Amino acid sequence: MSRRQHKKRPTLAEIKAEWPPTVDVPTAGEAFGLSRSYSYELVARGEFPARVDRFGSRYVAYTESIIRKLSATD
Repeated sequence: MSRRQHKKRPTLAEIKAEWPPTVDVPTAGEAFGLSRSYSYELVARGEFPARVDRFGSRYVAYTESIIRKLSATD
């Protein structure tokens, strides 16, 4: 039986250098150390720590908002 592999949490420098202007909710959640399901739960409650907008059935999080939030906690 294998254990589920956890993704390495991206650093602020990696996010600034490598991420596109918007990312999906699970990717944004990784920046905050959140699981996919908990990230979507926070979005549904309007409590996700970064700006998220809905486009049709898709949610996107803004990388700049993620950077600002993470920079404020450094």
